[in-house]
Formats: sequence, C-alpha cells, structure tokens
Amino acid sequence: MSRPQRHSRFESGDDVIVMKFGGTSVEDAAAVRRLIAIVLSRAQSRLGAQPVVVVSALARVTDQLLEAGSASVRGQLGAALDLVRAMYVRHEQLADELIAGPTLRALESELRSEFQALEHFLHELDGSRSPGLRLDFKSQDRLLGFGECLAAKLISAALAEAGVGAAYVDARASIVTDSHHGQANPLWEVTNQRLQDALSPLLESRLVPVLGGFIAADSGGVPTTLGRGGSDFTATIVGAAVGASRVEIWTDVDGVMTADPKLCPDARVIRKMSFNEAAELARCGAKVLHPATLVPAMRENIPVHVLNSRRPLSIGTEISVRVRTGDFVSAITAKSNVAALEIEGREAVDSELLRDVYAVFDRYEYPVEWMAASRDCISLVVASAADLPGIAAELQGVANLRWENHRALVSLVGEGTRRRPEIASRAFAALSDMEARLLCQGASEGTISFLVD
Repeated sequence: MSRPQRHSRFESGDDVIVMKFGGTSVEDAAAVRRLIAIVLSRAQSRLGAQPVVVVSALARVTDQLLEAGSASVRGQLGAALDLVRAMYVRHEQLADELIAGPTLRALESELRSEFQALEHFLHELDGSRSPGLRLDFKSQDRLLGFGECLAAKLISAALAEAGVGAAYVDARASIVTDSHHGQANPLWEVTNQRLQDALSPLLESRLVPVLGGFIAADSGGVPTTLGRGGSDFTATIVGAAVGASRVEIWTDVDGVMTADPKLCPDARVIRKMSFNEAAELARCGAKVLHPATLVPAMRENIPVHVLNSRRPLSIGTEISVRVRTGDFVSAITAKSNVAALEIEGREAVDSELLRDVYAVFDRYEYPVEWMAASRDCISLVVASAADLPGIAAELQGVANLRWENHRALVSLVGEGTRRRPEIASRAFAALSDMEARLLCQGASEGTISFLVD
C-alpha cells in the first residue's frame, strides 16, 4: 500500500512547491521574466504556496566552463580567459536588463567576485598541467559550480527586484554527498538536516530560497556534482527534505513525450504516468528527466510535474504513484551510438571473471546500459566505444573482448509491457526489415529493449 501524501512541516500550513528551472528557462531576459511570472503565480495563488527555486546555469554556460577548463590544462590559458570574459559580459548584460539600483550594485559585486575566483582557478589548472593531462572529475566539479552559483545569485536578485522576497542559498553547504566526483551520491540523513536548517527559517519568513542545481560538497567540504542534468535531482532532494507538496520541473518542452519529437514529429505529451514508468524512461535514455530524479520523490510520495516555461498554461505531465491509463506501451525511447560487447573468458564465465570485468569498468568509470551472462560469454551494452581499446588491453590474458559500434538501443516502456507477449510480436513485426536483437532489461517488467543498427 502506498504511503499517504506528506504535507509541509511549516507552522503556517502553507504548501511548499519546489520549482526547478533548466538552462533554457534562464537563457535570457525574456526567459527570466517568464520565470518570475511563474514563481509569482504560485506565491500569489489562492493556495498561498511557498516556492523554493532551483536553477541551472544559463544555457550553454556548463559546456563553456568545461571548454575553458580543458583549454587551461592544455596550456591554452588565453583562450580559456576569453571564454570567461564572454561569460562575464553575458551575465552582466542580463543583470543590467533585469535589475537596477542598489540590488544591481550588490549583484555586480558578487558576480565580479565569482568570476575572479573562476579566473584564479583556471590559472591553477594551467600551472598544474602535464603532457596529455585531461580535466579530472574533481576539477570539473569545482569548475561547474561557478555556473550554477552565478545563475542562482542572478535569479535571486531578479526576483527581489520584481518584489519577491528571495534569498540565495549555496547548495554546496546543504547537500552533502560521498566523494565520487562527477556523479556523487547524497548522504541522506545529513543532507536532510542541513536543508531543513537552511530553508525552514527562510520559508517561515515568507522568503523564496534560490539554490543552484546539480552541485553539492562531500563531508570535507570539497565540491562535488550530482552528474550532468542533476538539477532535477537537486529539486527532488530538496522537496523530500522539506516535505513539499509537489516538485515542478520547468523545461522547454510540454512534458514527457511518447517519443523524442526530433525523431518522431507526431509524438504526444503523456498527461499522467507512474513513478516506475518515468524512472524506466529516464534510465532508457529519455532526456526530460535525470535518471536519479524520482528516487526521493518516490520515497516520500511527492508528485513531480514536468512543465514548459515557454507555455506556462500548458498542462504538462504529472508523475505520481501507480497510474493506470490503459496504455500498455506509454513511450518509445532510443539511445543512439551505443556499443555492443561480448567478453569471452579463457575458461567458463564465473564469479572471478565477473569481478575482474567489473573492476576494470569501474576504474574507467564506464557506464553499462545492459548486461547478461551465459556459461561462455558476458554480453554488455555500453554508452560509447571511447575507452574500449584500453579496457580490452587491461583484460588481455583474462578474457577476449570484441565489440560493435554505431548501434542503437530502442526501448518500449509501459506498465507490465513484458507480461504481454503480443507487444514483443508487434515490435518484431515492425522491425522485420532490419537486424534486431531482443534484450530483456533485468528484473523490470516495464521495458522491452531491442538493439538495432
């Protein structure tokens, strides 16, 4: 039986709504004005909701920061600093369009401080370079934090300028993770306590907390990240900690779609879907949600709404506890450019070989999409073939590895899909003119996957 819906713990009895806005929802002045209007619509509704805002870096800034960091470690500091100056001008111009007076002067001081710290870090990277050095995950985490903090400080000031009492909160001081840089995992107990300590006084004072998404720190205070696209995850972590009534993911599409509209122009919005279906979609490659997003929401039974910040009146998609729509297949996803591997051991496949294979893949931090093992062979599907020659070299003497590039993993997702054999039959009929391999996704009954060219 599902747990009853939690309500806010704050004495006023008002509902807390966590609202996450992605990079395209803060990309320019028009987008930020839409954000402000959306936040005001929640705060001024008859329900008197108390918003908490989570924002991503401005569109393209995360990629520019990575480019600047990579240039620095290659000894191209001048190019890196040119990128930083362009980012500074963009943030400064956006601030000028949205904010005035003392609020602008205070923000400009904070922006200058952040960019000075960014330039100092790039100098550090330039000074520490060695031949062939790549930007490591620890440096990436520190670097990418700048984009999120800059956006959060700018949005907080813009809300204040519009008459919304807002307060910037550094997510790195509140979300505590392990030290797995590039894809850190939250330490739930301490994170919940810190978020409650930081946000409760602000919400009780009717202020809107504004946090940067996707950034955190380990227990020693070293910056970490939750992985690319992890701002959605930040939103549900915050929502679970403060007992939010709902989490809203504001993006640039009308909701979760039945397929990627770039591949399938007649894809439709899914109005309602279950946590399990949405989690499977994210895991199978749907880019609307980060794969970890739904874990805190599922645990606390908090509905998640995916909405379009460019069309705020659109209905969007509601993701909640088990939803029965009558559709056996809710959506079709595709992950392109995956690689299919076969690993054959010198002897039969046993626990020792599996352990060796996992150890090598773990050292390379190489994500595995799918795995199966037989007596003679381990079959894997991985996200890319980039590091496979190195992995094959490490396994030499233990196992032989061969792979096929340029494959695609196509998945049918829906409640109970695998319990209905006619669905697989219809799918095979649709794929009859191409070579397709059927893959069953672990223990999930909500997915049938095919590997195709």
